[in-house]
Amino acid sequence: MTTGSAPLDVSKDILVATVGRPHGVKGLVHLFAATDDPASVEEIGTLHDERGTVWRVEWQGHGIARLFDASGRPVTDRDEASRLVNLKLYVGRDCLPDTDEDEFYHADLIGLRAETREGKVLGTVAVIHDYGAGVSLEITAAEQGGKGQDLIVPFTHACVPEILFDQGRIIVEPPHEVEVEGDLSGKDDVAVRS
Repeated sequence: MTTGSAPLDVSKDILVATVGRPHGVKGLVHLFAATDDPASVEEIGTLHDERGTVWRVEWQGHGIARLFDASGRPVTDRDEASRLVNLKLYVGRDCLPDTDEDEFYHADLIGLRAETREGKVLGTVAVIHDYGAGVSLEITAAEQGGKGQDLIVPFTHACVPEILFDQGRIIVEPPHEVEVEGDLSGKDDVAVRS
């Protein structure tokens, strides 16, 4: 295996897959693609982990893959596969194709300043969440004397109408907030304020 002398700075690399638990006894693993098309994880070719170790992936079935190290040696037993659980596989941003209009790599959004149309700075895009029901942006509050509030907004045209990469910022229209007070079990009264 090829290993860097120190951990790589993968902050600008693109996460393409995470290794899950072993599948069977012959070194296969469950692999969770972080791409729209899981086939692209194999098509990319050379991947690397946070330590600089080089890997290659071959799909063996739906969500099941075999990993190969830098020398082309496959992972062949369950114990070795078990040691790789939660390993994150990355590719350099420059190895990926350009995106179409209204398509973005999550890593390109991280660090952008979030502000309203009126110019009020809300904070910085810190995390992109995608749990399957839609993508949301987590915005870490701007320092406003400790009074700022972190915010999570849906990544939709209604809430994020403009992305201005050349200016390092996005325009955010926070959704209307609803505050619910009381016992939500249905036993007592509930007050809703907006």
